[in-house]
Amino acid sequence: MAMATKYLLNENQMPKFWYNIQADLPKALPPVLHPGTLQPIGPDDLAPLFPLELILQEVSLEREIEIPAPVQDIYRLWRPAPLYRAHRLEKALGTPAKIFYKYEGVSPAGSHKPNTAIPQAFYNQQAGVKRLTTETGAGQWGTSLSFAGSLFDLEVLVFQVRVSYDQKPYRRAVMETYGARCLASPSQETAYGRRVLAERPDHPGSLGIAISEAVELAVQRDDTKYALGSVLNHVLMHQTIIGLEAMEQMQMADVWPDVVVGCTGGGSNFAGIAFPFIGHGLRGGAKPRIVAVEPAACPSLTRGKYAYDFGDTGHLTPLTKMHTLGSTFTPPGFHAGGLRYHGMAPLVSHLKELGLIEATAYTQGECFAAGVAFARAEGIVPAPEANHAVKGAIEEALRCKREGRSETILFNLCGHGHFDMVAYQKYFAGELKDDAYDEKELALALSGLPSVPETA
Repeated sequence: MAMATKYLLNENQMPKFWYNIQADLPKALPPVLHPGTLQPIGPDDLAPLFPLELILQEVSLEREIEIPAPVQDIYRLWRPAPLYRAHRLEKALGTPAKIFYKYEGVSPAGSHKPNTAIPQAFYNQQAGVKRLTTETGAGQWGTSLSFAGSLFDLEVLVFQVRVSYDQKPYRRAVMETYGARCLASPSQETAYGRRVLAERPDHPGSLGIAISEAVELAVQRDDTKYALGSVLNHVLMHQTIIGLEAMEQMQMADVWPDVVVGCTGGGSNFAGIAFPFIGHGLRGGAKPRIVAVEPAACPSLTRGKYAYDFGDTGHLTPLTKMHTLGSTFTPPGFHAGGLRYHGMAPLVSHLKELGLIEATAYTQGECFAAGVAFARAEGIVPAPEANHAVKGAIEEALRCKREGRSETILFNLCGHGHFDMVAYQKYFAGELKDDAYDEKELALALSGLPSVPETA
């Protein structure tokens, strides 16, 4: 049986620019609004949270943003990342499709997240910032920002969603190895965390709550800023180095994808693989189908409402228009903690509204079965989040088998699962439950969306 074919770029072929899809959008992204005035926010409104350079990137309409030389130097620790053709998986599925995957688990942190953690730490250091606060679900983002903070001599404080904090102790250990401090959220260290715990002492936490805690502490000190691992425009833009490399590698393989698949929680790894291909299509090139795969227990794209909402549960952030389940929604404690977010990135949501991407949802049991099949064929154990992309790619390959179509499928394997083996143990023991979200809680959360006039 053929082994996977590996496509490698040399370091001189690593992209020197990030791609900003806002330059190619057929319709502009709805503005971010101040929750008090419902007017578009300006740079001053974001200054307490982010350094100026990141604020400028957030609103930029330039197609290319140059990657600073110090960031490129650190990227070279693991970039360009490899692209593989999954011959063994193709044979196991009996599909005529060609399956390729971009592997981001080669980074020091084990996922795609350092692609934005490194530049965020760099720009904050350049602005004189001494401390960063952040949130993390499964721990991939917290690990990555901790790694970046160690390189740029920044203190890092991470609020990890309680259920993941308990499920993934080794992630916490890695963050501490890099010098960061990691707290379970909701915590006793913030006014909002204490309020949540007073109402429910055993609260499992959510990314929305952890964001509120991180933002609350960030605005209290002049030497502190907040860093976010997904959702925001500049974060998604930093991740496009994935897709830009993949485009070069697909050309090396003398193929072009008919379908591009990525898992979605907040939207960063999906944007990383998909946005360059979408932009290529918007500029007159080939237009592959773009498939976003999300967890059935937190289905913001497939069940959420496209509306203005807060990015956090404590309502400390501005209002963005996105697919949302409601900022107070708390999803079940499934193991893909990085996908347990109530909203989807505004840019990803906007593309869904424009009909440029599709969305589908699967249960965690289905996704773990796909991840195990992938590991047994290709040798890499995916993270629970990445299993959703694996599942999506396998479903597309099986569709090709049914239809007798030899399509080319590309997906982003956004991280390895070496720190998620408790979840795999539970899967093999039959203890991994497919808990559904509470329909009444979802309805209640959606009923509490901010009232924003249609003309806003």
